[in-house]
Amino acid sequence: MHTSSRTLTLTGLTVAALALSACSPGSAETESAAQNAPATTAPGTASGSPSASGSSAARQEVTSLTPRVVLSYDGGLMTVDTESGEVLGTTEHEGFLRLNNAGDGRHVLVSDGDLFRLFDSGLVDQGHGDHSHYYEQAPALTDTVLDAPEAAHVVVHEGKTALFADGSGGIRILDSAAFSDGAVEDSEMEEHTTEAPHHGVAVPLTDGNLLLTQGTEESRDTVQVVTPAGEVVAETTDCPGVHGEATAAPTEQGDVVSLGCENGPVVYRDGAFHKVAVEEDYQRSGNQFGSHDSPVVLADYKTDPDAEQERPTRIGLIDTRTDTVRTVDVGSAYWFRSLARGPEGEALVLTYDGQLNILDAGSGEVLHEVDVVQPWEEPEEWQEPGPAVKVAGDRAYVTDAAAQQLHVVDIAAGTVVGTFDLPETPTEIAVVDGDPESPATAEAGHKDHGHASDTHTDHEGHEGHDH
Repeated sequence: MHTSSRTLTLTGLTVAALALSACSPGSAETESAAQNAPATTAPGTASGSPSASGSSAARQEVTSLTPRVVLSYDGGLMTVDTESGEVLGTTEHEGFLRLNNAGDGRHVLVSDGDLFRLFDSGLVDQGHGDHSHYYEQAPALTDTVLDAPEAAHVVVHEGKTALFADGSGGIRILDSAAFSDGAVEDSEMEEHTTEAPHHGVAVPLTDGNLLLTQGTEESRDTVQVVTPAGEVVAETTDCPGVHGEATAAPTEQGDVVSLGCENGPVVYRDGAFHKVAVEEDYQRSGNQFGSHDSPVVLADYKTDPDAEQERPTRIGLIDTRTDTVRTVDVGSAYWFRSLARGPEGEALVLTYDGQLNILDAGSGEVLHEVDVVQPWEEPEEWQEPGPAVKVAGDRAYVTDAAAQQLHVVDIAAGTVVGTFDLPETPTEIAVVDGDPESPATAEAGHKDHGHASDTHTDHEGHEGHDH
């Protein structure tokens, strides 16, 4: 594997290559004790052995890979086979655990306080020239950890994975494929620090530039695009409370990124920022979901600045080509875990009435209304269990916290094709199927695997009007 490192100098940013060290992985039987031990990594470092997720022990070759669902619950993590419903493994681990796809189609990054931990789903796609071999093994929480004060958002885009630490404003970027064999120490990895700690996000762009937010703990209204040489080539300060990000179908000039603000969204396209006009003085889309083949971004649509817990029934469909937004009233409220995108760019919204609404994102037409869960309401605290939706391939996976179940929905048909009982009440969900969630275009030929991983969701606890 080619290994390289570089130091970048950016205006307003401090950039250095990460120092990496190795640790040996724990076994499935002993991992609970290992994960509850104090972290030993120094600030700004990562640890992990290539064997942490690259071991061939207990690995079985299969003809194809069945998607696996990783769920967090109060007390740990569990992994579910989506064909049989079998719980393939559980890992005991205390604390509130957030889940994000790592980008390689196999691993999940677990936000655990001041650490990102790497979880191996056990699905292995091993390429051999023009074909692949597929293997399955037991899921496990590896010893690979990344130090990140207030570990927050993960953005996967065009073969890159960006991690943001709210407590330091630190940004770490690496190739998504680096997770595949656990050899994180062999990958090129960049570390950036914003001007001040804040609840922010970063998106690595295909031209080598970096899109990032600037702000403080008290306020933020600036989004920049910065070159490796340190030049700010695009900037907007007209995005108060910036939160919510998704990438859309690129143009010939490159990436397209939509971001949520408190006065309507802003779109980065063709090297510049474009404001999306809205009718309301206050309009916030803190949850955004994109699709590589669609120019339309799905977003929530909040308009009450004084609400402690706003419960909108309208969604926003942001057209990144025209900098406009269409609103659709789905007739029932939803929350930040309700939204996802289908393999053909469909907009999915799970509403309080228990229906999964499947819409054509271009026209806003409702294609299916699928009865999935019993009627529900958003809990008072966003960390509490509630229904959630994720997509992989042509299936939507819906957790039902009240009934302790997982439902599988055929998106094209609009039918529930599987329901599985769970031993614990699920909180967060991630789905992996072996395919990279957002592969580099040059390598993937614009292949879209149906994941909505280029997203930035609104789960911050310090803004009362959201949670």
